[in-house]
This record gives sequence, C-alpha cells and structure tokens, in this order.
Amino acid sequence: MNQKSLHSFIDVFVVHLRDERRLSENTIQGYQRDLKLLEGFCQQHEIDQWHHLADHQLRQFVADSHRQGISGKTLQRRLSSVRTFFNYLVREGQVKQNPALAITPPKTAQKLPKTLDADQVSQLLNVQGSKWHTTRDLAILELFYSSGLRLTELTNANIVDIDWDDATIRVTGKGSKERLLPVGSHALLAIKKWLKIRAQLPRKNQSIGDESPLFISEQGRRISPRNVQSRVKRWTRSQNIRGNVHPHMLRHSFASHMLESSGDLRAVQELLGHADISTTQIYTHLDFQHLAEVYDKAHPRAQRKSQPDDPEI
Repeated sequence: MNQKSLHSFIDVFVVHLRDERRLSENTIQGYQRDLKLLEGFCQQHEIDQWHHLADHQLRQFVADSHRQGISGKTLQRRLSSVRTFFNYLVREGQVKQNPALAITPPKTAQKLPKTLDADQVSQLLNVQGSKWHTTRDLAILELFYSSGLRLTELTNANIVDIDWDDATIRVTGKGSKERLLPVGSHALLAIKKWLKIRAQLPRKNQSIGDESPLFISEQGRRISPRNVQSRVKRWTRSQNIRGNVHPHMLRHSFASHMLESSGDLRAVQELLGHADISTTQIYTHLDFQHLAEVYDKAHPRAQRKSQPDDPEI
C-alpha cells in the first residue's frame, strides 16, 4: 500500500473524474464535498489509510450523519460518491475491497417532482410582445417544454446544433454524452423568429462559427443559467402561474406529459438522457397520481364517507 495521505488519493480521483470520465465541474465538486466529509470522519477516528476503513466504520459514518438530520436522499448520494471512489481505488490496486458495497442508507420518502399540467403550460407559453427579450424568452420556454432539455443543455446549445431539415437539436448532457432530440413545430417557429432578431443585435461579444450560442444575453454573450432561471420566474409571475416554476419543472412536465400520452418509458428515458431507467420511473408515479386524482373527482363513490350506522364488516 502506498503511504499517500487520505487527501492525496482524493486529489488523484478528482483528476480521474475530470480527465477520464469527463464529468462536469458541479458533479466533481459534489464528489469532493462528500469525500472530504468522509476524510474528516477518518481523521477523527485515527484512520490514516483508506484500506483501514472497514464497513462497520463506514456504517457508523452514515449513522452519525443520519442522527445529525441529514436526509436519506443526501446519504444515498454520499454513499454513491464513496462507492465510486472505492471502486476506483480497487481498480488501481490501492484497496482489496469496497466497504461501501455492504452499506444501505436509511430509506426516505420518495419526493415526486412538481409539474405543470397541460393548461398551465399553455398559459405560460401564451407570451405576447414584440421586444427582443420577449421573443428570445418565448423560444427558450418553448424549447424547454418541446424537448425536455436540462438547463445547462439549453444554455450550452449553439445555433449549429439545430438541424432544420430533421427538426432536431443535438445537446451534450451529463458525462459529456450527446443525444439528438426532436423539436416541436411551435418551438422551431419561436426559434426562427428569435434568430431573425438575434442576427440584428450587436455582435461585439458574439462568437462565430460552431461556437455561436443559440441564446445570448443583452451583452451579446452566451446566456447564463441564472439569467434563464430569472426570466422563467418573471414569465411565471407575468402569466399568473402559481408556484415556484423553474426550468427543471418544464423538463419534468415534458416527461410526465410524454409518458402519460405514450406510456413508453424507454423512449422517455432516451429523450431525457437518463443512464438508469429507475430514474425515469418516478414519472410513472406521477402518472398514477394524476389518475388517482381524476378517480377521486369523478367516481361517485370514490370519496364516500362512512356513516355512523354503516354495518361493521
């Protein structure tokens, strides 16, 4: 066993995530935060080498976090980070086994993603106005709902990524994986209108060629995720949509409505770019929840209250 410090191996692992797996900086920072917490636990318990960490000690790390009020979902993510890290150490011959494989995090209630119904989406997309911001924002909203893009996929999109003949857009998702997505007719029309206006805007800060961003800010630069979030909130208020609507809610709405209409879970998985179909399956719960609500409202005996003189059964 190399006598490297705990932290040194984390640094080498981060290089692996960045250079070999080509993960996003946000994802890498998440791994670093999780492993730093485990490193602190090891130091407190005088564990100076990763191969000294046993599964019962890792189980204590999870239990301590749970007692501190850390949610089951967060613990699942932390364990996933630790599991991936030790898989790497096993591959590199630094440890013999992965202690995280024997650990199961506390179960947590499944939190269903919030969505807009079809009427609310129509209301949100009924944007009126001729200002260039309005034209751009409508194209953004339409593309989110049309193709189920993640926020970073939309902000990183370039003009060249759109194939007008096939009505598709090429996006780069998590893990630098590319996928080709269909773009609906309403979204294509909104984007065409936006590009006509975009061509007339000052070009001092606009890139050219393949790196010409699809959506730009007032300064002519590629629009930032925070700017998009702010504009979505603005239109939510303007269109009288209740609740905290954000870009990912439009992605959730796209997935839920697609699954409700088609019932094809595999197709929705491909469109969303989920590596694991279990991630997509949460939308089946949304679909059933919708059916249950319809049943409760429509069935004459769905909400019948028991009367005091009802016979016992």
